[in-house]
Amino acid sequence: MENTSSQHTSKLHSTNKVFVLVHGAWSAPFVWEMVKENLSEYGNPVWAIQLPGHGSDHTDPKLLHMDSYIKFVSDRIEKTGEKVILVGHSFAGVIISGVAERIPELIEKLVFVAAYVPQNGQSAYAISSLDKQSLLGASLLVSDDHSGFDIKKEDIINIFCQDGSDDVQQLILDHYKSEPAAPFADEVVLSEERFGKVAKYYVETSRDHGIGNKLQKEMIAAAKIKHVYELNAGHTPQLSRPRELSDILLKIGRL
Repeated sequence: MENTSSQHTSKLHSTNKVFVLVHGAWSAPFVWEMVKENLSEYGNPVWAIQLPGHGSDHTDPKLLHMDSYIKFVSDRIEKTGEKVILVGHSFAGVIISGVAERIPELIEKLVFVAAYVPQNGQSAYAISSLDKQSLLGASLLVSDDHSGFDIKKEDIINIFCQDGSDDVQQLILDHYKSEPAAPFADEVVLSEERFGKVAKYYVETSRDHGIGNKLQKEMIAAAKIKHVYELNAGHTPQLSRPRELSDILLKIGRL
């Protein structure tokens, strides 16, 4: 039987919000597992979405574009029948922005976690070209048929989670998979009337080797995001600082 103090704590932290978590590039839902457990512990429904062509999904990368991801996530949210708090990590910042443009009436809040925040007409590639701190560009490998991107194996951990435990770092290596290339170059169309009206929050990472902290601050300023939280973490705080990130998401849910 759960004790009274534990029940009281759960009520204090519960937001009764639906959280939808979207992973970034070279990733899959496994990165959200600890955060998902933390949010669920307080009675919040949580969906960790697996994008097409990622994790156990073997969709041909040649068939995928940014709109493939936007439609996939939008369809899942529409099936919940509720407004959601939509959280995107890294590359998924572009995806969740496109989703907010598509179905703004179903997005209560957008949360960018160490993520790209696009302006209208920008692509992930265009944003990344502005990043002078990221170690990603110098480590990128293009497949022979130009359909996929890889990262030099010796650089994967330093880019994504240099501050993670040995177990966490091994988890990243075990789940590593080549990334579909085309969606990086696809521009996203955003409007003030739709995307612009959705409340936005940002969790910045001060020790990030994947998306430099300087670029993060510039994107926050350009998007006029007023609610900003900082973690002393590398690029994947879901794995290196899961409890701290979960607490931030619960706080955002209660605002």
